[in-house]
Amino acid sequence: MNYREQFNRHLLHPWGDLPALGEDASTPIIVRAEGAYIYDEQGQRLLDGPAGMWCMQTGYGRQEIADAVSAQIMQLGYATAFTVIHPKELELATRIAAHTPGDLNRIFFTTGGSTAVDSALRLCQLANNIKGRPQRKHILSRDHAYHGSTFLSASVTGRERDKTAMDTWQEYVHFLSAPCQYYHDLEMSEQDFCDFLIAELEAKILELGPENIMCFIAEPVLGSGGVIVPPQDYNRRCWETVKQYDIVYIADEVVTAFGRLGHWFASREVFDVEPDIITFAKGVTSGYIPLGGFAVSDRFLAEISGDNAHGNIYSNGYTWSGNPVACAAALASWDIIEREDLLAHVREVGPYFQAQLRTLLDIPLVGDVRGIGLMAAIEMRVENDAHGDKLLAQDYAIGELVDNYCHQFGLLVRPLINVCIMSPPLIITVEQIDDMVLALRKALLLAQADLRGTGTVLPD
Repeated sequence: MNYREQFNRHLLHPWGDLPALGEDASTPIIVRAEGAYIYDEQGQRLLDGPAGMWCMQTGYGRQEIADAVSAQIMQLGYATAFTVIHPKELELATRIAAHTPGDLNRIFFTTGGSTAVDSALRLCQLANNIKGRPQRKHILSRDHAYHGSTFLSASVTGRERDKTAMDTWQEYVHFLSAPCQYYHDLEMSEQDFCDFLIAELEAKILELGPENIMCFIAEPVLGSGGVIVPPQDYNRRCWETVKQYDIVYIADEVVTAFGRLGHWFASREVFDVEPDIITFAKGVTSGYIPLGGFAVSDRFLAEISGDNAHGNIYSNGYTWSGNPVACAAALASWDIIEREDLLAHVREVGPYFQAQLRTLLDIPLVGDVRGIGLMAAIEMRVENDAHGDKLLAQDYAIGELVDNYCHQFGLLVRPLINVCIMSPPLIITVEQIDDMVLALRKALLLAQADLRGTGTVLPD
């Protein structure tokens, strides 16, 4: 039985296509990787455009991380955070706390981004119950937001175009407009659009009553919702607005932390925000070992700890919370980022990356190119009267078409319906950026020709 047959017989992957279950013929089968490249079973080298899932910060094949993991396995392969403490989690927590904004000095480790968000939300629920404010249950999120796939983190996710019938908890969750002017038929300046969004936020707070709202959760840049970069000052003004009404601000930095925007954390350094809680995952270990967590402010915890706890405990955790092997991988990755000055490298090549991708706007199939740092999205569009399920199916087909052509030209992309996500390893060079953009151009032009051959009308 070959790899493809084994996959079709035995595996159910995340976001598995149930109508085509057991019939996959095109998902790449990857057998090895090195640097910024992965290799499929045919030996073809592919530039890893999405860096795995936004996470392979330092690239593949890092001997230093492998050695750190191996040594840690032999010294202490497992330790439960429920009952013991080990040095690696202490060292990593100390490093993280040294780079978080404000007084976010307390770190809680989880297994990944979804569990980090879930755990942060549960902490907020607990806090309000301890404080005698059990009515504070409402959560503010945004359309196109992605916060995870546990039941609670999926409930605050606003990716409405997923082909799914899975249940979520929506009674207390409220979605504000996505901060993306491309998705709004609004003739206004960026400043006026920002004013519109902030007015909407404040109106929702007043509608619900601030005394009933638990938190506002926001990615500084909406990642899996299509790399939506908000208007200038939007994040800061959201933070100022919710703090005015004593509402907890959670910054979901699962994607943006650990170098994606050229800083350890983007909240303060890029967006001038000091959240109450920051969630993180992905790049913390450069993707080598699962790990996530959140940083929470001393002020927040002081209000629910000691005598203020009224005997309560934070009854939330995971078998692999603060796993010593994962922490060792994170520390080794951290050392590489510092030694190779990768944060400065991102700040240097990021503008070139964005500028080169924007050259693709001359292709009629490309509706929008947006991004910041080393994360970007190319959104495709066509002109027709399709809507609903028909439009969704059409957009999936366009994304798959571009994805297949990119593979032929040595580039792996992450198609999110009709959006190509690009978030390469932080080690990417200018020459590799040029290769990426050239492959995208070839793929987009071929996909465009195919679409026109079927009579599809594209914008001028």
